[in-house]
Amino acid sequence: MSTSINKDRLFIASCMALITTAMAFGIRAGVLDKIGTQYGITPLELGYIVGTAFWGFTLGIIFGGPLCDFVGMKRLIYLAFFGHLIGIIMTIFSTSFWSFYISTLFVGVANGLVEAVCNPLVTSLYTNNKTQKLHQFHLWFPGGILISTLIVYLLSNILNLGWQVQIATMLIPNIAYGIMFWGQEFPPTERVAAGVSNNEMVKASLSPLFIFMVICMFLTATTEFGPNNWIPTFLKGGSVPSILLLTGTTLVMVICRAFAGNFIHKFENAWVLLFSAVVSALGIWMISKTSGNLAFVASLIFGAGVSFFWPTMLGFVSENIPKTGALGLAVMGGAGMLAQAFALPIIGDIYANLQDTKIASGLSSDAAQLEAGMQTLQYITIIPLFLIAAFTGLVIYKRRNSAVKQQLA
Repeated sequence: MSTSINKDRLFIASCMALITTAMAFGIRAGVLDKIGTQYGITPLELGYIVGTAFWGFTLGIIFGGPLCDFVGMKRLIYLAFFGHLIGIIMTIFSTSFWSFYISTLFVGVANGLVEAVCNPLVTSLYTNNKTQKLHQFHLWFPGGILISTLIVYLLSNILNLGWQVQIATMLIPNIAYGIMFWGQEFPPTERVAAGVSNNEMVKASLSPLFIFMVICMFLTATTEFGPNNWIPTFLKGGSVPSILLLTGTTLVMVICRAFAGNFIHKFENAWVLLFSAVVSALGIWMISKTSGNLAFVASLIFGAGVSFFWPTMLGFVSENIPKTGALGLAVMGGAGMLAQAFALPIIGDIYANLQDTKIASGLSSDAAQLEAGMQTLQYITIIPLFLIAAFTGLVIYKRRNSAVKQQLA
């Protein structure tokens, strides 16, 4: 790698870009109700606006990933910068459904481009400790969410400032990463550096192991984002404020990705994924069965479990199926985000049906909401149980494959 490449600067800039992505999700979620009330936008229309962020993200990462090799990571990260800049400014001055919809699309695509560029950038910069650096990079998504909640609370509840000011704070990390990336030399992607052809990349991306990992990515992402998105609603009537449960989960994710990454690379990725599935299942089940301080402890356990999923899944693909290159990382990230566009409404529908049933049985609205939420979480526990079986099989496959290689050596 050229000595003119400033690895630390590129890595920090990538983290700032991911903070912008996280704030785009967190702050928009915190001001949606205000936007709807002020401009007469219906809940259904707000749902379409939120959905655009997920679809835009998926488009950005799916199309951006393969383009990393052909257009170059530098050009794509500039495109992400201007997408964020335009989308944020448009949002500040939006007054109607379509203006919010289009501005959200700009931000969503920019978010996807950040993921499409920065994942292969990190693995190209740190070829000897990919998984560790991916953990350190991805800690800034939950970290950015934490920053968002503090910003919304401070500006809205304490300083009583409008939602436009809250949205404008996203310009800080946006401009920061634009400045830090500007004029920097980027490394070639690993696939290009290794001389792997396009046909080899496509062939690797159609291998049974890669397809298996994509399917698992749907499930790991749903295990992480499903409860995190719905717990504040599901457990609103519990003895512990539900927002504190989410805060505890997110804080643990930040800590685990910040510090566990220093030693997690010493373990086989398949074992890490199996550990995550077991701990995640335990955490969700405990949240659905406990209350009070035990529920808070359960949220910490759940956070510890899901914290390793996303970066370890990417690290596994990069280390074990390296010929998939930037395309493989893009497909994995796109699969994880696309899953939410399908899973979150399904989870919400299950919850709504359970709530109606419990109200019909004579429960009060608050009691029905809490019981329906806890029962829905019990259903979600099934997902990491499937993952336990899948990753047990992956551990066995890796051990057998390693044994065969040793025999042939």
